[in-house]
Amino acid sequence: MAVFMVLSAAAAAQTASPLVIELPPVDVVGAAPLLGSGVDRGKVPAATHVLNGGDIARTGVSGLAGALDAQVGGVALDDAAGNQFQPALLYRGFTASPLDGTAQGLAVYVNGARFNLPFGDTVNWDLIPSQAIDTANLEGANPVFGLNALGGSLSVQLKNGFTYHGGELVLSGGSFGRVEGAFQYGRQSGDFAAYAAGGVLHDGGWRQSQTTDLHQFFGDAGWRGARSDLHVSVLAARDGLSGPGTIPVQLLAADRDAAFTVPDAVQNTFARVSVTGNHDFTDTLSLQGVVYYTSLQQKVVNSNTPNFQVCGGFLCAQSGAFLTDRQGNPIADFLHGGPYGELDNQTINTNGYGAALQASDTDALFGLPNHFVVGASFDGGVTTFSASPLAGGLTADRGFVGPGVVIDQADGSIAPVRVDITSAYYGLYATDILDVTPHLSLNLSGRLNLAKIDLRDQLGSALNGDHYYVHFNPGIGLTYTFSPAISVYGSFSVANRAPTPAELSCASIASPCTLANFFVADPNLKQVVAQTVEVGLRGKATPYEGATLRWNVGLYRTNVSDDIVFLPATIPGQDFFQNVGLTRRQGIEAGMSLQAGSLRAWLDYAFTGATFETAFTEDSPLNPASNAAGQIPVMRGDQLPGVPRHRLKLGLSYDMTEAWTAGFSAVLSSGQYLFGDEANLTSRIGGYVVLNLDTQYRITPNIEIFAQVRNALNAKYETFGTFSDTASVPIAQVPGASNTRALSPAPPIAGYGGVRMTF
Repeated sequence: MAVFMVLSAAAAAQTASPLVIELPPVDVVGAAPLLGSGVDRGKVPAATHVLNGGDIARTGVSGLAGALDAQVGGVALDDAAGNQFQPALLYRGFTASPLDGTAQGLAVYVNGARFNLPFGDTVNWDLIPSQAIDTANLEGANPVFGLNALGGSLSVQLKNGFTYHGGELVLSGGSFGRVEGAFQYGRQSGDFAAYAAGGVLHDGGWRQSQTTDLHQFFGDAGWRGARSDLHVSVLAARDGLSGPGTIPVQLLAADRDAAFTVPDAVQNTFARVSVTGNHDFTDTLSLQGVVYYTSLQQKVVNSNTPNFQVCGGFLCAQSGAFLTDRQGNPIADFLHGGPYGELDNQTINTNGYGAALQASDTDALFGLPNHFVVGASFDGGVTTFSASPLAGGLTADRGFVGPGVVIDQADGSIAPVRVDITSAYYGLYATDILDVTPHLSLNLSGRLNLAKIDLRDQLGSALNGDHYYVHFNPGIGLTYTFSPAISVYGSFSVANRAPTPAELSCASIASPCTLANFFVADPNLKQVVAQTVEVGLRGKATPYEGATLRWNVGLYRTNVSDDIVFLPATIPGQDFFQNVGLTRRQGIEAGMSLQAGSLRAWLDYAFTGATFETAFTEDSPLNPASNAAGQIPVMRGDQLPGVPRHRLKLGLSYDMTEAWTAGFSAVLSSGQYLFGDEANLTSRIGGYVVLNLDTQYRITPNIEIFAQVRNALNAKYETFGTFSDTASVPIAQVPGASNTRALSPAPPIAGYGGVRMTF
């Protein structure tokens, strides 16, 4: 908030009080991915949601994704992996997920650099230390944010020594053996500043084989001159996440803590070094830039139901052909009938790198206020992917017994894979906001995206391919401000994404894969293009002195052509990627927030209608509603799986005294259809209500204790569903289990507490 004191010319001789003029605060969001190109949030012709570090810490949820889920109506989380630190974030029916088997429809940036990883455009939320986040801006469709911005973009800005001074140490613990320590420290000395933040967390989990170990660090060294600033930062993490995933409903009813098959674990070793800078040539012309390098080593161990059976003393595939080992010999029935399990090991070694440069000019155009941004970006990656399937035994609790025998089928249907992948994404973009009148702003934008993806097989299985994609995405929008209390906006925009290397390598129904574990040379996929129309109203008011009420209501429709969906194959438990024609996301979003002295409250509602608009026939042999051939007919108007139609968020935080603050947040959600039931033939996952409580008490100005209760009503609910082959694995708790529905249960009631010390 800017406050200007204007004194009368005769103030020295008069006793009149000075005149105080208070200008209204201006909320700024990024006009483009790079930092330093901020524009008035009220002039953006799309919905925007801004969370600061306090918003993220306030509800006590797990990280950035959890905070967005608690406070933004259009956001939902699913827990397909069975680990709350590994969620998929859905916004308007589009996803940003750490799982390679998920179509990624949101663009994510951290400090101006693309955070979608090269191999599968995935977003690993566990790599970002939440205490280091300064602001997070979630925005509707905007072509300037490049590939994957089909449903919108999320831009995260981390702290530095100029924006954060002092230190903080947090120690906490609680249910399921959780122990956590985190710190942050920032200091400025003249033109130089430094900031560091990090944390260590261990969570024993509430389900079988569910553990989490996080080690996160972020550091920034900065210099600021009269017209320039430069920052060098390091983001690093070494995380181990075990998630038991979905569980058949009959086993879920008998033992909610159980897992179906184990182990299922991911280990991420990550580092990113980036250099960002800004130079103001004049008061109206500036230049921003970023250069970054990323390294990710990801190891995945995934236990599955076996894709083979016993045939006359040997193991054989679904086709009846004998399984062979690395030497080409048939694999004998070494367990004499089983039970057998399958373990899929995969390793992803990715080196990502990129650079972007943009100019921002606020000179008047035709005598009218104007803000023009133009830029270019490059994001590249070199990835080596390797995977191998093993046949082994199962323990009584369905744990894999190794070391197992490596399966190497001559036809490549089940075989080790090793492939080198090179990706290069180029972008040219521009956006301009012209104030046609003091109340009317016109926004024109556009971006040219070019993607080149090359695959080179390293084991002789003909996994080679060169893929090129080019698309220009325009955007146009208007905002009209009647008064600070109300404004209206409308826009049309286009966005696209190229198929990922993971999708291109698993695009044939004849040679499917299990979550990107087995790749063969497959048909080319078309790029995905989204067209969005959005209109809305928003504003702010002062209902009484010292109170600020912000509100918004909006409607949007996004038509997606050649959408890519991960579909079941004829082989149970295996899947493939396919273009399915036209899909649509449309909805209504409405919300309000009140800040009044000691009180902060919010209420957000979102309706999301996500439907198939092109009919097709899907192979889904595990779906009990499928026909004799294992197929289901997906019709126009059928709902996309995994997307809840109704979400309501509300919360409140109140300073009971100067030292004591208490609050709550709640999420009310409707159900969703299961993956594998794109035809909507079986019942949905049930809706749910989740209540979370939090409180803080300041013992001294520098010491605070806090406590949180998650799922205070101990609701038993699920956030993700699919189908599992229960016939292939014996389940001791429910012998003869035949219901193939499988769900991912959410955590029960849990309590956490700790102490926060500042200095």
